[in-house]
Amino acid sequence: MKTKLNKVQKLAVEANKGPVLIFAGAGSGKTKVLTEKIHHLIRLEKLKPENILSVTFTNKAAKEMKTRVMSLLKTKKLEVAIGTFHSICARLIRNEAKKIGLNPQFAIYDIQDQSDLYKVVLKELNISKDVITANQARNQISLLKNKMITPKDQLKKAKTVFEKKLTDIYRVYEEMLKQNSALDFDDLLLYPLKIFEDYPEILKKYQNLWKYVLVDEYQDTNKPQFLFLSYITKDHKNICVVGDDDQSIYGWRGAEISNILNFERLFPSCKIFTLEKNYRSTQQILDAATAVVSHNARRAEKKLIANNGEGEPLVLIETKDELEEADAIISALEKEIKLHKRTFNHFSILYRTNAQSRALEDSFRRTGIPYNLVGSIRFYERKEVKDALGYLKLVINLSDTISLRRIVNFPPRGIGMKTMDKCVAKAEEDNISLFEVLKNSKQLAIRGKQSDSLVSFYRLIKKYSGLQKKLNASELSRSLIEESGIIKYFRDSQEVENKDRYENILELLNSIDEFCLKNPKSTLSDFLEEVSLLTDIDNWNDSENRVTLMTVHSSKGLEFPVVFVSGLDDGLFPLFRTFENQDELEEERRLFYVAVTRARHKVFLLYATNRRRLGGENIIGLPSRFITEIPNEYLERVDFQSALTRRIVGGKLKKQAKLKVRRTVTTFDDFKVGDMVEHPIFGLGKIMVLSGTGENQRVGVVFKDGTKKKLIVKYANLTKLN
Repeated sequence: MKTKLNKVQKLAVEANKGPVLIFAGAGSGKTKVLTEKIHHLIRLEKLKPENILSVTFTNKAAKEMKTRVMSLLKTKKLEVAIGTFHSICARLIRNEAKKIGLNPQFAIYDIQDQSDLYKVVLKELNISKDVITANQARNQISLLKNKMITPKDQLKKAKTVFEKKLTDIYRVYEEMLKQNSALDFDDLLLYPLKIFEDYPEILKKYQNLWKYVLVDEYQDTNKPQFLFLSYITKDHKNICVVGDDDQSIYGWRGAEISNILNFERLFPSCKIFTLEKNYRSTQQILDAATAVVSHNARRAEKKLIANNGEGEPLVLIETKDELEEADAIISALEKEIKLHKRTFNHFSILYRTNAQSRALEDSFRRTGIPYNLVGSIRFYERKEVKDALGYLKLVINLSDTISLRRIVNFPPRGIGMKTMDKCVAKAEEDNISLFEVLKNSKQLAIRGKQSDSLVSFYRLIKKYSGLQKKLNASELSRSLIEESGIIKYFRDSQEVENKDRYENILELLNSIDEFCLKNPKSTLSDFLEEVSLLTDIDNWNDSENRVTLMTVHSSKGLEFPVVFVSGLDDGLFPLFRTFENQDELEEERRLFYVAVTRARHKVFLLYATNRRRLGGENIIGLPSRFITEIPNEYLERVDFQSALTRRIVGGKLKKQAKLKVRRTVTTFDDFKVGDMVEHPIFGLGKIMVLSGTGENQRVGVVFKDGTKKKLIVKYANLTKLN
């Protein structure tokens, strides 16, 4: 059923002249306001859809917004430019590439590609990984680019030997990007600014095209993104930004909270609206989260009012270590399922760092609870898929040496590193591309099979490069991957793992087919661009009945009925390194605010008094300082002493009680095929398969609802019924 806009939302939607700032607290309906605003601009203000630009931070958010607007307008086609900053800018650069001397088929290097290129840079500069690793260089230089610091700027600032080495790395990295006709993610934001500065007529074209600009999650914009918006809206000032300073959590990658806090100063005539009606969480969740973030000095004051009533206090659980923490989560999850008839997709477990997922994953696997891990190796990052994509990327951009290096010996052709080093040296000597060297390999004193392999590889890539205009993306991809030998290599392999890899290659080809069906006029370059700009959350399927495990950063913009925030140890959340830096500590506090406000009904907060950290060292832990910032009336303290009992030691009603949590002590080897059993989550079932003995005993169970599970008896908590 369509819900009406509240008074403030309606005023914000109808304010369409000049700059508008909307402070949208967590769960206050900002997406609804943005979509209704686009609908209003088109239907009532009679603005042409193509004259509207709407910018988001994730592809998932862009897709949702587009779907909602199309529903409001009752149309199946929408000309509004809705997308992420990176996708909008990538398309702009491709459109203007020839005018600025850039290959329109430029490659977009993802994080792995960038790291591979940095390895080449470090090798050329003879810099050991003991001084700086490829990933460290990538992170530091990315931050410099986000702050719009060029290699020349950095050279002026460099004082130490390390800073001077970093400057050299930065300079050579930029040179190699140009040689490869490649842009990294940061370049996608920087190139439009250079285009606008050097070509005023191009800037004018986009100012006339995008007559109204909307921006979601404005608190997370960095300097290049701010300047892009400033350029586009310089004349008409028709810009509406929506955000929440309390949810600004990307300072570590260059986001500037001052963009939203100083918006009124930068746009003096702006209208300001504050959305304080919350449609997601309960009042106790909101009050607890606000109590913490209110300790920040840099924030705009706001008071969120819950539409969903008072709700329950947040549950605080102390555990002995990360293993007991995982056990406590599963125990609480079981109880929630039984008492409130919840399903697995009602739960999300959030943590500060990816490393924390290991203990959780182990426990979930042992108990047979299905889960989705957001941030694991994504489909398009799997090695075999990256290899296949490498062929496609090289075909459309013969200058892409990173892709060339990746695939020249895959499937294996007997081409080793020494051979490639000879090719690189020849390319530099003759000032030609690395790819062109391959056709004359005999000049490099390379003979026999290696020489033939290089020439065959050259001819294969050259052939399909020439077929780009004759074949669509689907036809070209299928033919190239088949002829390259990749499919045969995996299909004929005797290794068990290669069966999955073979299926992944087929799935990649299917995904290209689907892309072409949805976008008939699209090119292979369009497909590769879309893949390169995917994020962790874009691959998350919220329709599956699984518990979601993810970092707090990944949870931004999502919501769940029940949220567990694990690892609330001081030094882990917040991180140790933030203790001495007020700005960083405030960002950690905002991150905690984001975590808690993902919940609709219930929040569990967990910390461990003894946690194993990286390197195997056990650390005696204290509860996060953020816990101490939550007033006691919003907390129900639970001492998780073991898997057998929980004792409520405080809380809103100051009650004292013992809650029994049933844990069946299992005698191993007591089960046999045909036994009826009961599982605390899956219910009644029948053992169909049995293997192993003692602590290694496993059972295959078919449950009453048809669910099939393989369980380790030691951890499964099964009760034998006959």
